[in-house]
Amino acid sequence: MLRMVVALGWLLGSLVPVALWPTGASAWGYEGHRVVGAIADHLLKPAAKAQVERLLNEGDAHGIDLRKAAPWLDCVKSVARHDDGRFHYEVDPEHLEYEVPCTPFNSARERARMVDYVARNWSTCSYKPDGFERGCHNTFHFVDVAIQRNSFDRALQGTNPHDLVAAISAAIAVLQDRPIPPPFPFSIRDKKEALLLLAHLIGDLHQPLHVGAVYLDPGGQPVDPDATHQVDPLTDTIGGNAIQDGVAVPFQTINLHREWDDIPTDLGDAATGELMDAARLVPPSPGAPDGWPVAWATDTLLVAHDAFKGLSFGPTVPPARSKWVVAFDNHMDYLHAVDAIKRRQLAKGGARLAELLNAIWP
Repeated sequence: MLRMVVALGWLLGSLVPVALWPTGASAWGYEGHRVVGAIADHLLKPAAKAQVERLLNEGDAHGIDLRKAAPWLDCVKSVARHDDGRFHYEVDPEHLEYEVPCTPFNSARERARMVDYVARNWSTCSYKPDGFERGCHNTFHFVDVAIQRNSFDRALQGTNPHDLVAAISAAIAVLQDRPIPPPFPFSIRDKKEALLLLAHLIGDLHQPLHVGAVYLDPGGQPVDPDATHQVDPLTDTIGGNAIQDGVAVPFQTINLHREWDDIPTDLGDAATGELMDAARLVPPSPGAPDGWPVAWATDTLLVAHDAFKGLSFGPTVPPARSKWVVAFDNHMDYLHAVDAIKRRQLAKGGARLAELLNAIWP
């Protein structure tokens, strides 16, 4: 069963749980998604704010804002498919902390929405990152464009019709009363569901390892999958999930993607003054909103170049779960650079989520 792992801060000496072999992608952890949502809450204009409040609090939901809504798309990872083909929301009694960000959606009606969403989006494609079917909906969180590229293009390796950029485009179309453009295989029931997707996926789009990826040959040297027109599944880093870092916390297997998901611990899970100041300085996006997902993916791809700067890779030794181990030119310099990048990206994510909703509901 696919489970959301609640990540604790790793930067500047904090500890993180041991990461198991990845079964899905979850940018920022719930704290980071709440930060992005909280920034957007503060930047919404009156018309957009009214629409957001109305949609998020339909039915028996109440008191839901973008900060509380943003983790929703990770909460649906507690929906499991059983052998009889039925889907159920399952709480792990040994890890009740997984439910912390999901309590706003624990009514029968909201749980039913999550189950319905997963059932509708499970088999529109196949996703088997660990050899087991995890459901197409788990591919909506990421796109793996090679870091040799300087812009997003749907013809590139690592993209597909059910990736992060496509999912955002589909949700925007629903909120704008337009049909989802083909060939994107998304089932979005209504505007509330589209808003729940956007509240999360715009955060994902600003986590560098959810957009840019390093591809390696069997010896750990970078290769360009667009030059060979293929991705080798035996050496695929799975967006950094298959890259082990034994430096951050010795004697634990922590993957590079998970480390990037964790936000600086001093930020908490709300909008700080520092981040709000940075968000207000994010320049407006040119053109129409339907072109923004590609533009923003390009921007994050360029940031991913820095995320992989100063890193080298080598094969791990069995029985390690990861395929690769990372080495740093200068580990402390890298940590400081990561901290600054994360703060900028969280601010941009919140600013752009608000910008998008303000454009849809001017």
